Amino acid sequence: MLLSAEHISINFGMRQLLDDVNFYLNEGDKTGIIGINGTGKSTFLRVLAGAVEPDEGKISRNPNVQVSYLPQNPEMQETATVLEQVFLHMSPEFRQINEYEAKTMLYQLGITDVSQKVGTLSGGQRKRVALAAALLQPADVLVLDEPTNHLDAAMTAWLEDWLRRFRGGLVMVTHDRYFLERVVNHITELFRGKLYHYEANYSRYLELKEQRQEMAEASERKRQSILRVEREWIMRGCKARSTKSKERIERYEALLNQEAPEQDDTVQMAAASSRLGKKIIALEGVTKRFDDRTVIRDFSYQLQRTDRIGIVGRNGAGKSTLLNLIAGRLEPTEGTVEQGSTVKIGYFTQEGRELDLTQRVYDFIHDIADEVRTDEGTFSAKQMMERFMFPTQLQSVPIGRLSGGERRRLYLLSVLMEAPNVLLLDEPTNDLDVMTLSILEDYLQGFPGPILAVSHDRFFLDKVADSIFEVTGEGQVLRYTGNWSDWAAKRKEETAPPRVEKPKAAVERPRQQKLRFSYKEQREFETIDEELAALEQQLTMCQRQQSDCGSDYVRLQELQSQQAALEQQLEEKTERWMYLTELAEKIEAQKE
Repeated sequence: MLLSAEHISINFGMRQLLDDVNFYLNEGDKTGIIGINGTGKSTFLRVLAGAVEPDEGKISRNPNVQVSYLPQNPEMQETATVLEQVFLHMSPEFRQINEYEAKTMLYQLGITDVSQKVGTLSGGQRKRVALAAALLQPADVLVLDEPTNHLDAAMTAWLEDWLRRFRGGLVMVTHDRYFLERVVNHITELFRGKLYHYEANYSRYLELKEQRQEMAEASERKRQSILRVEREWIMRGCKARSTKSKERIERYEALLNQEAPEQDDTVQMAAASSRLGKKIIALEGVTKRFDDRTVIRDFSYQLQRTDRIGIVGRNGAGKSTLLNLIAGRLEPTEGTVEQGSTVKIGYFTQEGRELDLTQRVYDFIHDIADEVRTDEGTFSAKQMMERFMFPTQLQSVPIGRLSGGERRRLYLLSVLMEAPNVLLLDEPTNDLDVMTLSILEDYLQGFPGPILAVSHDRFFLDKVADSIFEVTGEGQVLRYTGNWSDWAAKRKEETAPPRVEKPKAAVERPRQQKLRFSYKEQREFETIDEELAALEQQLTMCQRQQSDCGSDYVRLQELQSQQAALEQQLEEKTERWMYLTELAEKIEAQKE
Protein backbone atom coordinates (compact mmCIF):
# COMPACT_ATOMS: atom_id res chain seq x y z
CA MET A 1 0.00 0.00 0.00
CA LEU A 2 1.33 3.40 -1.01
CA LEU A 3 -1.15 5.65 0.77
CA SER A 4 -4.19 5.36 3.01
CA ALA A 5 -6.78 7.87 4.21
CA GLU A 6 -8.98 6.69 7.08
CA HIS A 7 -12.06 8.29 8.68
CA ILE A 8 -11.45 11.59 6.87
CA SER A 9 -13.92 14.42 7.53
CA ILE A 10 -13.80 18.00 6.28
CA ASN A 11 -16.37 20.71 6.88
CA PHE A 12 -16.31 23.85 4.75
CA GLY A 13 -18.57 26.45 6.32
CA MET A 14 -22.08 24.99 6.16
CA ARG A 15 -21.05 22.23 3.75
CA GLN A 16 -19.83 18.77 4.78
CA LEU A 17 -17.40 17.98 1.95
CA LEU A 18 -16.06 14.69 3.36
CA ASP A 19 -17.90 12.64 5.98
CA ASP A 20 -15.89 9.82 7.61
CA VAL A 21 -14.50 8.43 4.34
CA ASN A 22 -11.75 5.89 3.68
CA PHE A 23 -9.45 5.61 0.68
CA TYR A 24 -6.57 3.25 -0.10
CA LEU A 25 -4.04 3.41 -2.92
CA ASN A 26 -1.91 0.39 -3.81
CA GLU A 27 1.00 0.14 -6.21
CA GLY A 28 -0.35 0.02 -9.77
CA ASP A 29 -3.70 1.61 -8.82
CA LYS A 30 -4.74 4.37 -11.20
CA THR A 31 -7.79 6.04 -9.70
CA GLY A 32 -10.05 8.66 -11.26
CA ILE A 33 -12.01 10.83 -8.79
CA ILE A 34 -15.35 12.00 -10.19
CA GLY A 35 -18.29 13.90 -8.77
CA ILE A 36 -20.41 16.98 -9.27
CA ASN A 37 -18.60 20.36 -9.13
CA GLY A 38 -18.47 21.73 -5.60
CA THR A 39 -18.60 18.35 -3.84
CA GLY A 40 -14.96 18.59 -2.73
CA LYS A 41 -12.87 16.66 -5.28
CA SER A 42 -10.01 19.20 -5.30
CA THR A 43 -10.12 19.44 -1.50
CA PHE A 44 -9.86 15.65 -1.29
CA LEU A 45 -6.79 15.70 -3.57
CA ARG A 46 -5.18 18.39 -1.39
CA VAL A 47 -5.74 16.18 1.66
CA LEU A 48 -4.16 13.16 -0.07
CA ALA A 49 -1.18 15.28 -1.17
CA GLY A 50 -0.66 16.62 2.35
CA ALA A 51 -1.42 20.23 1.32
CA VAL A 52 -4.47 20.42 3.65
CA GLU A 53 -5.06 18.80 7.04
CA PRO A 54 -8.47 17.12 7.49
CA ASP A 55 -10.74 18.13 10.40
CA GLU A 56 -10.81 14.47 11.45
CA GLY A 57 -9.03 11.27 10.41
CA LYS A 58 -5.48 10.58 9.31
CA ILE A 59 -3.39 10.14 6.17
CA SER A 60 -0.75 7.40 6.31
CA ARG A 61 2.02 6.64 3.87
CA ASN A 62 5.29 4.76 3.94
CA PRO A 63 8.12 7.21 4.86
CA ASN A 64 9.91 6.25 1.64
CA VAL A 65 6.89 7.02 -0.57
CA GLN A 66 7.26 10.29 -2.52
CA VAL A 67 4.18 12.21 -3.67
CA SER A 68 4.08 14.66 -6.58
CA TYR A 69 1.07 17.00 -6.67
CA LEU A 70 -0.39 19.09 -9.50
CA PRO A 71 -2.97 21.55 -8.07
CA GLN A 72 -5.84 22.94 -10.11
CA ASN A 73 -4.38 26.46 -9.94
CA PRO A 74 -0.63 26.11 -9.34
CA GLU A 75 1.27 28.94 -7.66
CA MET A 76 4.35 30.03 -9.61
CA GLN A 77 7.26 32.46 -9.39
CA GLU A 78 6.47 35.23 -11.87
CA THR A 79 10.12 36.22 -12.40
CA ALA A 80 11.46 32.67 -12.92
CA THR A 81 12.08 31.25 -16.39
CA VAL A 82 10.11 28.20 -17.51
CA LEU A 83 13.07 25.90 -16.89
CA GLU A 84 13.79 27.44 -13.48
CA GLN A 85 10.13 26.95 -12.51
CA VAL A 86 10.21 23.26 -13.49
CA PHE A 87 13.26 22.61 -11.27
CA LEU A 88 12.27 25.09 -8.55
CA HIS A 89 12.02 22.52 -5.73
CA MET A 90 14.74 20.17 -6.97
CA SER A 91 18.49 20.04 -6.41
CA PRO A 92 21.04 21.45 -8.90
CA GLU A 93 22.37 17.90 -9.40
CA PHE A 94 18.90 16.67 -10.34
CA ARG A 95 18.51 19.54 -12.80
CA GLN A 96 21.86 18.78 -14.42
CA ILE A 97 20.92 15.14 -14.97
CA ASN A 98 17.34 15.75 -16.12
CA GLU A 99 17.47 19.05 -18.04
CA TYR A 100 17.31 17.38 -21.46
CA GLU A 101 14.30 15.26 -20.40
CA ALA A 102 12.59 18.40 -19.05
CA LYS A 103 13.06 20.26 -22.34
CA THR A 104 11.73 17.24 -24.27
CA MET A 105 8.68 17.01 -22.00
CA LEU A 106 7.97 20.75 -22.26
CA TYR A 107 8.22 20.52 -26.06
CA GLN A 108 5.66 17.68 -26.02
CA LEU A 109 3.41 20.01 -24.01
CA GLY A 110 3.78 22.88 -26.50
CA ILE A 111 6.31 24.96 -24.52
CA THR A 112 9.22 25.64 -26.89
CA ASP A 113 10.87 28.69 -25.28
CA VAL A 114 12.22 27.48 -21.91
CA SER A 115 13.89 30.85 -21.20
CA GLN A 116 10.53 32.69 -21.27
CA LYS A 117 9.48 34.31 -17.98
CA VAL A 118 6.59 32.62 -16.16
CA GLY A 119 4.86 36.01 -15.73
CA THR A 120 4.42 36.29 -19.52
CA LEU A 121 2.70 32.88 -19.92
CA SER A 122 -1.02 32.38 -20.50
CA GLY A 123 -3.08 30.41 -17.98
CA GLY A 124 -2.95 27.29 -20.16
CA GLN A 125 0.83 27.53 -20.59
CA ARG A 126 1.34 27.92 -16.84
CA LYS A 127 -0.72 24.78 -16.17
CA ARG A 128 1.35 22.80 -18.71
CA VAL A 129 4.64 23.99 -17.13
CA ALA A 130 3.31 22.88 -13.71
CA LEU A 131 2.29 19.53 -15.23
CA ALA A 132 5.81 18.99 -16.59
CA ALA A 133 7.27 19.75 -13.14
CA ALA A 134 4.88 17.29 -11.46
CA LEU A 135 5.68 14.50 -13.94
CA LEU A 136 9.42 15.13 -13.83
CA GLN A 137 9.67 15.01 -10.03
CA PRO A 138 10.65 11.50 -8.78
CA ALA A 139 7.44 10.08 -7.29
CA ASP A 140 5.76 6.87 -6.19
CA VAL A 141 2.35 8.60 -6.16
CA LEU A 142 1.05 11.18 -8.63
CA VAL A 143 -1.86 13.38 -7.49
CA LEU A 144 -3.12 15.36 -10.48
CA ASP A 145 -5.99 17.87 -10.50
CA GLU A 146 -7.41 18.37 -14.03
CA PRO A 147 -4.17 17.47 -15.89
CA THR A 148 -5.91 17.44 -19.31
CA ASN A 149 -7.16 21.05 -19.11
CA HIS A 150 -5.45 23.22 -21.76
CA LEU A 151 -4.01 20.20 -23.64
CA ASP A 152 -4.73 19.70 -27.33
CA ALA A 153 -5.40 16.23 -28.80
CA ALA A 154 -1.73 15.40 -29.49
CA MET A 155 -0.67 16.48 -25.97
CA THR A 156 -3.50 14.48 -24.39
CA ALA A 157 -2.51 11.35 -26.36
CA TRP A 158 1.11 11.81 -25.21
CA LEU A 159 0.02 12.21 -21.55
CA GLU A 160 -2.23 9.13 -21.80
CA ASP A 161 0.71 7.05 -22.98
CA TRP A 162 3.01 8.50 -20.28
CA LEU A 163 0.58 7.74 -17.45
CA ARG A 164 -0.19 4.23 -18.75
CA ARG A 165 3.54 3.47 -18.50
CA PHE A 166 3.87 5.06 -15.03
CA ARG A 167 4.39 2.24 -12.52
CA GLY A 168 3.49 4.04 -9.30
CA GLY A 169 0.06 4.97 -7.95
CA LEU A 170 -2.06 7.64 -9.62
CA VAL A 171 -4.98 9.67 -8.25
CA MET A 172 -6.50 12.30 -10.51
CA VAL A 173 -9.53 14.45 -11.11
CA THR A 174 -10.38 14.85 -14.80
CA HIS A 175 -13.47 15.53 -16.91
CA ASP A 176 -11.96 13.75 -19.95
CA ARG A 177 -14.01 10.56 -20.24
CA TYR A 178 -11.78 8.95 -22.90
CA PHE A 179 -8.88 9.60 -20.53
CA LEU A 180 -10.78 7.87 -17.70
CA GLU A 181 -11.59 5.01 -20.08
CA ARG A 182 -8.01 4.41 -21.22
CA VAL A 183 -5.83 5.29 -18.21
CA VAL A 184 -7.57 4.41 -14.93
CA ASN A 185 -8.43 1.03 -13.42
CA HIS A 186 -10.40 2.40 -10.45
CA ILE A 187 -13.17 5.00 -10.25
CA THR A 188 -13.99 6.70 -6.94
CA GLU A 189 -17.17 8.78 -6.91
CA LEU A 190 -17.58 11.55 -4.34
CA PHE A 191 -21.27 12.07 -3.62
CA ARG A 192 -22.71 14.03 -0.67
CA GLY A 193 -19.62 13.57 1.47
CA LYS A 194 -19.26 9.83 0.86
CA LEU A 195 -16.91 7.87 -1.41
CA TYR A 196 -18.13 5.02 -3.61
CA HIS A 197 -15.39 2.81 -5.04
CA TYR A 198 -15.54 0.89 -8.32
CA GLU A 199 -12.77 -1.38 -9.60
CA ALA A 200 -13.34 -0.33 -13.19
CA ASN A 201 -12.61 2.14 -15.96
CA TYR A 202 -15.23 4.70 -16.98
CA SER A 203 -17.56 2.55 -19.12
CA ARG A 204 -17.54 -0.32 -16.60
CA TYR A 205 -18.16 2.19 -13.79
CA LEU A 206 -21.33 3.38 -15.55
CA GLU A 207 -22.58 -0.24 -15.69
CA LEU A 208 -21.74 -0.96 -12.03
CA LYS A 209 -23.28 2.30 -10.85
CA GLU A 210 -26.50 1.52 -12.69
CA GLN A 211 -26.58 -1.93 -11.05
CA ARG A 212 -26.02 -0.35 -7.61
CA GLN A 213 -28.83 2.14 -8.18
CA GLU A 214 -31.19 -0.58 -9.42
CA MET A 215 -30.48 -2.70 -6.33
CA ALA A 216 -31.01 0.29 -4.03
CA GLU A 217 -34.30 1.11 -5.77
CA ALA A 218 -35.43 -2.54 -5.55
CA SER A 219 -34.65 -2.58 -1.80
CA GLU A 220 -36.58 0.67 -1.36
CA ARG A 221 -39.62 -0.72 -3.25
CA LYS A 222 -39.55 -3.79 -1.02
CA ARG A 223 -39.31 -1.60 2.11
CA GLN A 224 -42.27 0.53 1.01
CA SER A 225 -44.32 -2.60 0.26
CA ILE A 226 -43.66 -4.04 3.73
CA LEU A 227 -44.40 -0.66 5.32
CA ARG A 228 -47.82 -0.53 3.62
CA VAL A 229 -48.77 -3.97 4.98
CA GLU A 230 -47.50 -3.18 8.49
CA ARG A 231 -49.16 0.24 8.52
CA GLU A 232 -52.53 -1.35 7.70
CA TRP A 233 -52.01 -3.89 10.52
CA ILE A 234 -51.26 -1.09 13.01
CA MET A 235 -54.22 1.02 11.79
CA ARG A 236 -56.55 -1.96 12.38
CA GLY A 237 -55.62 -1.74 16.05
CA CYS A 238 -52.83 -4.18 16.85
CA LYS A 239 -52.66 -5.80 20.27
CA ALA A 240 -49.42 -4.54 21.74
CA ARG A 241 -49.66 -6.76 24.82
CA SER A 242 -48.05 -9.86 23.29
CA THR A 243 -44.28 -10.17 22.83
CA LYS A 244 -44.71 -10.96 19.12
CA SER A 245 -46.78 -7.81 18.58
CA LYS A 246 -44.15 -5.66 20.32
CA GLU A 247 -41.41 -7.13 18.13
CA ARG A 248 -43.49 -6.49 15.02
CA ILE A 249 -44.07 -2.87 16.02
CA GLU A 250 -40.34 -2.42 16.65
CA ARG A 251 -39.56 -3.88 13.21
CA TYR A 252 -42.08 -1.50 11.63
CA GLU A 253 -40.52 1.52 13.38
CA ALA A 254 -37.03 0.44 12.32
CA LEU A 255 -38.19 0.17 8.68
CA LEU A 256 -39.94 3.53 8.95
CA ASN A 257 -36.78 5.24 10.23
CA GLN A 258 -34.56 3.65 7.59
CA GLU A 259 -33.28 6.26 5.12
CA ALA A 260 -34.29 5.94 1.48
CA PRO A 261 -31.42 5.71 -1.06
CA GLU A 262 -30.20 9.16 -2.07
CA GLN A 263 -30.75 10.18 -5.67
CA ASP A 264 -27.93 11.71 -7.71
CA ASP A 265 -28.09 15.47 -8.22
CA THR A 266 -28.32 16.20 -11.93
CA VAL A 267 -28.38 19.40 -13.90
CA GLN A 268 -31.67 19.82 -15.76
CA MET A 269 -31.28 21.89 -18.91
CA ALA A 270 -34.19 23.10 -21.01
CA ALA A 271 -33.48 24.59 -24.44
CA ALA A 272 -34.34 28.28 -24.36
CA SER A 273 -33.85 30.17 -27.63
CA SER A 274 -35.09 33.12 -29.63
CA ARG A 275 -36.58 32.97 -33.15
CA LEU A 276 -33.96 32.55 -35.86
CA GLY A 277 -34.48 33.83 -39.40
CA LYS A 278 -33.19 32.37 -42.69
CA LYS A 279 -30.04 34.47 -42.78
CA ILE A 280 -27.70 33.49 -39.96
CA ILE A 281 -23.95 34.27 -40.29
CA ALA A 282 -21.99 34.45 -43.56
CA LEU A 283 -18.19 34.69 -43.82
CA GLU A 284 -16.82 35.73 -47.23
CA GLY A 285 -13.09 35.70 -48.02
CA VAL A 286 -12.17 36.33 -44.38
CA THR A 287 -8.48 36.83 -43.59
CA LYS A 288 -7.09 37.76 -40.18
CA ARG A 289 -3.50 38.86 -39.57
CA PHE A 290 -1.70 39.77 -36.36
CA ASP A 291 1.40 41.81 -37.25
CA ASP A 292 3.19 39.66 -39.86
CA ARG A 293 1.40 36.41 -38.99
CA THR A 294 -1.67 35.25 -40.96
CA VAL A 295 -3.90 33.20 -38.64
CA ILE A 296 -6.95 32.78 -40.96
CA ARG A 297 -6.59 33.08 -44.74
CA ASP A 298 -9.41 33.55 -47.30
CA PHE A 299 -12.05 31.58 -45.37
CA SER A 300 -15.67 31.52 -46.56
CA TYR A 301 -18.63 29.74 -44.97
CA GLN A 302 -22.39 30.15 -44.71
CA LEU A 303 -23.65 29.00 -41.30
CA GLN A 304 -26.66 26.65 -41.46
CA ARG A 305 -29.40 26.20 -38.85
CA THR A 306 -28.55 22.51 -38.29
CA ASP A 307 -24.74 22.93 -38.11
CA ARG A 308 -22.93 21.07 -35.32
CA ILE A 309 -19.29 22.04 -35.90
CA GLY A 310 -16.31 21.02 -33.79
CA ILE A 311 -13.23 23.24 -34.19
CA VAL A 312 -9.87 21.53 -33.57
CA GLY A 313 -6.19 22.33 -33.95
CA ARG A 314 -3.07 22.64 -31.85
CA ASN A 315 -2.86 25.29 -29.13
CA GLY A 316 -2.22 28.73 -30.61
CA ALA A 317 -3.35 27.74 -34.12
CA GLY A 318 -6.19 30.31 -34.17
CA LYS A 319 -9.32 28.43 -33.05
CA SER A 320 -10.49 31.14 -30.64
CA THR A 321 -9.64 33.77 -33.28
CA LEU A 322 -12.03 32.04 -35.71
CA LEU A 323 -14.82 32.04 -33.07
CA ASN A 324 -14.20 35.72 -32.29
CA LEU A 325 -14.46 36.57 -36.01
CA ILE A 326 -17.78 34.69 -36.25
CA ALA A 327 -19.05 36.40 -33.09
CA GLY A 328 -18.12 39.84 -34.41
CA ARG A 329 -15.68 40.47 -31.55
CA LEU A 330 -12.78 40.74 -34.02
CA GLU A 331 -12.78 42.63 -37.31
CA PRO A 332 -11.27 40.70 -40.25
CA THR A 333 -8.18 42.15 -41.96
CA GLU A 334 -9.83 41.29 -45.28
CA GLY A 335 -13.26 39.95 -46.23
CA THR A 336 -16.63 40.33 -44.55
CA VAL A 337 -18.68 38.74 -41.74
CA GLU A 338 -22.44 39.40 -41.95
CA GLN A 339 -25.01 38.50 -39.29
CA GLY A 340 -28.74 38.11 -39.83
CA SER A 341 -31.02 40.56 -38.03
CA THR A 342 -32.54 37.85 -35.78
CA VAL A 343 -29.22 36.32 -34.70
CA LYS A 344 -28.67 36.26 -30.93
CA ILE A 345 -25.30 34.73 -30.07
CA GLY A 346 -24.60 32.91 -26.82
CA TYR A 347 -20.80 32.93 -26.44
CA PHE A 348 -19.27 30.66 -23.78
CA THR A 349 -15.61 31.75 -23.67
CA GLN A 350 -12.57 30.16 -22.03
CA GLU A 351 -12.11 33.14 -19.73
CA GLY A 352 -15.78 33.51 -18.79
CA ARG A 353 -17.44 36.70 -17.60
CA GLU A 354 -15.75 39.05 -15.17
CA LEU A 355 -17.58 37.99 -12.02
CA ASP A 356 -18.02 40.25 -9.01
CA LEU A 357 -17.02 37.84 -6.24
CA THR A 358 -18.99 39.86 -3.65
CA GLN A 359 -22.26 39.66 -5.64
CA ARG A 360 -24.87 37.11 -4.56
CA VAL A 361 -25.30 34.14 -6.88
CA TYR A 362 -29.04 34.86 -7.28
CA ASP A 363 -28.52 38.56 -8.08
CA PHE A 364 -26.00 37.69 -10.82
CA ILE A 365 -28.52 35.50 -12.68
CA HIS A 366 -31.56 37.68 -11.95
CA ASP A 367 -29.76 40.72 -13.44
CA ILE A 368 -29.48 38.83 -16.76
CA ALA A 369 -33.12 37.69 -16.89
CA ASP A 370 -35.85 37.21 -14.29
CA GLU A 371 -37.43 34.40 -16.33
CA VAL A 372 -36.80 32.33 -19.44
CA ARG A 373 -39.21 30.59 -21.83
CA THR A 374 -38.39 27.01 -22.89
CA ASP A 375 -40.15 24.11 -24.61
CA GLU A 376 -41.04 22.84 -21.13
CA GLY A 377 -42.63 26.13 -20.04
CA THR A 378 -41.56 29.41 -18.45
CA PHE A 379 -39.05 29.22 -15.59
CA SER A 380 -38.08 31.94 -13.15
CA ALA A 381 -34.43 32.74 -12.43
CA LYS A 382 -34.76 30.91 -9.09
CA GLN A 383 -36.18 27.78 -10.76
CA MET A 384 -33.48 27.76 -13.44
CA MET A 385 -30.84 28.01 -10.75
CA GLU A 386 -32.32 25.04 -8.92
CA ARG A 387 -32.28 23.08 -12.19
CA PHE A 388 -28.57 23.89 -12.43
CA MET A 389 -27.94 22.53 -8.91
CA PHE A 390 -27.88 25.85 -7.09
CA PRO A 391 -30.32 25.19 -4.20
CA THR A 392 -31.85 28.04 -2.22
CA GLN A 393 -29.09 28.14 0.40
CA LEU A 394 -26.39 28.37 -2.31
CA GLN A 395 -28.23 31.14 -4.20
CA SER A 396 -27.79 33.56 -1.31
CA VAL A 397 -23.98 33.18 -0.92
CA PRO A 398 -21.41 35.46 -2.61
CA ILE A 399 -19.96 34.13 -5.88
CA GLY A 400 -16.52 34.09 -4.22
CA ARG A 401 -17.70 31.21 -2.00
CA LEU A 402 -18.28 28.92 -5.01
CA SER A 403 -15.73 26.38 -6.24
CA GLY A 404 -14.07 26.86 -9.64
CA GLY A 405 -16.36 24.26 -11.20
CA GLU A 406 -19.48 25.83 -9.68
CA ARG A 407 -18.50 29.25 -11.08
CA ARG A 408 -18.06 27.63 -14.49
CA ARG A 409 -21.54 26.08 -14.23
CA LEU A 410 -22.97 29.45 -13.12
CA TYR A 411 -21.37 31.08 -16.16
CA LEU A 412 -22.90 28.41 -18.44
CA LEU A 413 -26.33 29.15 -16.93
CA SER A 414 -25.82 32.90 -17.52
CA VAL A 415 -25.18 32.24 -21.24
CA LEU A 416 -28.28 30.05 -21.60
CA MET A 417 -30.46 32.52 -19.63
CA GLU A 418 -30.00 35.00 -22.47
CA ALA A 419 -31.97 32.59 -24.75
CA PRO A 420 -29.48 32.58 -27.66
CA ASN A 421 -30.28 31.05 -31.04
CA VAL A 422 -26.62 30.55 -32.06
CA LEU A 423 -24.16 28.96 -29.63
CA LEU A 424 -20.39 29.51 -29.75
CA LEU A 425 -18.53 27.42 -27.18
CA ASP A 426 -14.81 27.87 -26.48
CA GLU A 427 -13.53 24.93 -24.39
CA PRO A 428 -16.91 24.38 -22.69
CA THR A 429 -15.78 21.17 -20.98
CA ASN A 430 -12.97 22.75 -18.90
CA ASP A 431 -13.77 22.50 -15.17
CA LEU A 432 -17.23 20.96 -15.70
CA ASP A 433 -17.86 17.61 -14.00
CA VAL A 434 -18.68 14.54 -16.10
CA MET A 435 -22.34 14.47 -14.95
CA THR A 436 -22.92 18.09 -16.05
CA LEU A 437 -21.09 17.38 -19.33
CA SER A 438 -23.39 14.47 -20.09
CA ILE A 439 -26.47 16.65 -19.52
CA LEU A 440 -24.93 19.51 -21.55
CA GLU A 441 -24.36 17.14 -24.48
CA ASP A 442 -28.00 16.03 -24.37
CA TYR A 443 -29.09 19.68 -24.21
CA LEU A 444 -26.96 20.59 -27.25
CA GLN A 445 -28.44 17.75 -29.28
CA GLY A 446 -31.88 19.33 -28.77
CA PHE A 447 -30.75 22.94 -29.34
CA PRO A 448 -32.70 24.35 -32.33
CA GLY A 449 -29.92 26.55 -33.75
CA PRO A 450 -26.33 26.11 -34.99
CA ILE A 451 -23.49 25.22 -32.60
CA LEU A 452 -19.76 25.82 -33.06
CA ALA A 453 -17.52 24.39 -30.34
CA VAL A 454 -13.77 24.67 -29.86
CA SER A 455 -12.79 21.68 -27.74
CA HIS A 456 -9.99 19.21 -27.07
CA ASP A 457 -12.49 16.86 -25.36
CA ARG A 458 -12.68 13.93 -27.79
CA PHE A 459 -15.72 12.35 -26.12
CA PHE A 460 -17.61 15.66 -26.28
CA LEU A 461 -16.84 16.18 -29.99
CA ASP A 462 -17.75 12.57 -30.80
CA LYS A 463 -21.19 13.07 -29.23
CA VAL A 464 -21.97 16.63 -30.38
CA ALA A 465 -20.22 17.35 -33.71
CA ASP A 466 -21.23 16.14 -37.16
CA SER A 467 -18.48 18.10 -38.95
CA ILE A 468 -14.98 19.22 -37.98
CA PHE A 469 -13.09 22.40 -38.91
CA GLU A 470 -9.33 22.02 -38.44
CA VAL A 471 -7.41 25.27 -37.97
CA THR A 472 -3.90 24.43 -39.13
CA GLY A 473 -1.94 27.41 -37.80
CA GLU A 474 -0.75 28.32 -41.32
CA GLY A 475 -3.94 30.19 -42.15
CA GLN A 476 -5.95 27.26 -43.53
CA VAL A 477 -9.27 26.01 -42.17
CA LEU A 478 -9.82 22.45 -43.41
CA ARG A 479 -13.32 20.93 -43.35
CA TYR A 480 -14.19 17.31 -42.60
CA THR A 481 -17.51 15.48 -42.42
CA GLY A 482 -18.11 13.43 -39.27
CA ASN A 483 -17.20 13.63 -35.59
CA TRP A 484 -13.78 13.68 -33.87
CA SER A 485 -13.09 9.95 -34.38
CA ASP A 486 -13.93 10.24 -38.10
CA TRP A 487 -11.62 13.25 -38.41
CA ALA A 488 -8.78 11.48 -36.54
CA ALA A 489 -9.07 8.42 -38.81
CA LYS A 490 -9.01 10.59 -41.98
CA ARG A 491 -6.04 12.62 -40.73
CA LYS A 492 -4.19 9.39 -39.97
CA GLU A 493 -4.82 8.21 -43.55
CA GLU A 494 -3.68 11.56 -45.00
CA THR A 495 -0.44 11.70 -42.99
CA ALA A 496 0.49 8.00 -43.28
CA PRO A 497 3.61 7.35 -45.43
CA PRO A 498 2.89 5.60 -48.75
CA ARG A 499 3.11 1.84 -48.54
CA VAL A 500 5.93 0.25 -50.51
CA GLU A 501 5.35 -3.34 -51.60
CA LYS A 502 8.45 -5.41 -50.94
CA PRO A 503 9.23 -8.17 -53.44
CA LYS A 504 8.38 -11.53 -51.96
CA ALA A 505 11.37 -13.81 -51.53
CA ALA A 506 11.06 -17.39 -52.64
CA VAL A 507 10.26 -19.45 -49.58
CA GLU A 508 11.17 -23.11 -49.39
CA ARG A 509 8.07 -25.07 -48.46
CA PRO A 510 8.64 -26.92 -45.20
CA ARG A 511 7.88 -30.56 -45.01
CA GLN A 512 4.44 -31.25 -43.65
CA GLN A 513 4.78 -32.51 -40.11
CA LYS A 514 2.47 -35.12 -38.68
CA LEU A 515 -0.08 -33.62 -36.27
CA ARG A 516 -0.28 -35.09 -32.78
CA PHE A 517 -1.08 -34.21 -29.17
CA SER A 518 1.76 -33.59 -26.73
CA TYR A 519 1.46 -35.52 -23.46
CA LYS A 520 0.30 -32.33 -21.68
CA GLU A 521 -2.30 -31.55 -24.37
CA GLN A 522 -3.63 -35.12 -24.24
CA ARG A 523 -4.17 -34.88 -20.46
CA GLU A 524 -5.73 -31.41 -20.86
CA PHE A 525 -8.12 -32.67 -23.58
CA GLU A 526 -9.30 -35.49 -21.33
CA THR A 527 -10.21 -33.18 -18.42
CA ILE A 528 -11.28 -29.91 -20.09
CA ASP A 529 -15.01 -30.80 -20.32
CA GLU A 530 -15.21 -31.29 -16.53
CA GLU A 531 -13.31 -28.02 -15.94
CA LEU A 532 -15.72 -26.10 -18.18
CA ALA A 533 -18.72 -27.57 -16.37
CA ALA A 534 -17.21 -26.62 -12.98
CA LEU A 535 -16.58 -23.02 -14.10
CA GLU A 536 -20.16 -22.68 -15.40
CA GLN A 537 -21.47 -23.98 -12.06
CA GLN A 538 -19.33 -21.48 -10.11
CA LEU A 539 -20.55 -18.63 -12.34
CA THR A 540 -24.22 -19.59 -11.78
CA MET A 541 -23.65 -19.74 -8.01
CA CYS A 542 -21.94 -16.31 -8.06
CA GLN A 543 -24.89 -14.75 -9.94
CA ARG A 544 -27.36 -16.25 -7.45
CA GLN A 545 -25.40 -14.85 -4.51
CA GLN A 546 -25.53 -11.36 -6.09
CA SER A 547 -29.32 -11.45 -6.20
CA ASP A 548 -29.34 -12.26 -2.45
CA CYS A 549 -27.03 -9.37 -1.49
CA GLY A 550 -29.76 -6.87 -0.76
CA SER A 551 -28.12 -3.51 0.01
CA ASP A 552 -24.71 -4.95 0.94
CA TYR A 553 -22.80 -3.03 -1.75
CA VAL A 554 -19.35 -4.12 -0.52
CA ARG A 555 -20.30 -7.79 -0.88
CA LEU A 556 -21.93 -7.02 -4.25
CA GLN A 557 -18.73 -5.45 -5.57
CA GLU A 558 -16.72 -8.48 -4.39
CA LEU A 559 -19.13 -10.82 -6.19
CA GLN A 560 -19.11 -8.68 -9.34
CA SER A 561 -15.29 -8.81 -9.41
CA GLN A 562 -15.47 -12.57 -8.85
CA GLN A 563 -18.01 -12.89 -11.69
CA ALA A 564 -15.77 -10.92 -14.07
CA ALA A 565 -12.81 -13.19 -13.22
CA LEU A 566 -14.91 -16.34 -13.72
CA GLU A 567 -16.23 -15.07 -17.06
CA GLN A 568 -12.65 -14.36 -18.18
CA GLN A 569 -11.53 -17.86 -17.14
CA LEU A 570 -14.54 -19.42 -18.88
CA GLU A 571 -13.82 -17.51 -22.09
CA GLU A 572 -10.15 -18.56 -22.08
CA LYS A 573 -11.02 -22.17 -21.25
CA THR A 574 -13.64 -22.25 -24.04
CA GLU A 575 -11.11 -20.96 -26.57
CA ARG A 576 -8.67 -23.64 -25.40
CA TRP A 577 -11.40 -26.33 -25.71
CA MET A 578 -12.12 -25.20 -29.31
CA TYR A 579 -8.42 -25.41 -30.20
CA LEU A 580 -7.96 -28.89 -28.70
CA THR A 581 -11.17 -30.20 -30.25
CA GLU A 582 -10.16 -28.91 -33.69
CA LEU A 583 -6.69 -30.44 -33.28
CA ALA A 584 -8.22 -33.79 -32.26
CA GLU A 585 -10.43 -33.76 -35.39
CA LYS A 586 -7.41 -33.04 -37.63
CA ILE A 587 -5.45 -35.88 -36.01
CA GLU A 588 -8.35 -38.27 -36.66
CA ALA A 589 -8.63 -37.09 -40.29
CA GLN A 590 -4.88 -37.58 -40.71
CA LYS A 591 -5.20 -41.23 -39.65
CA GLU A 592 -7.80 -41.86 -42.34
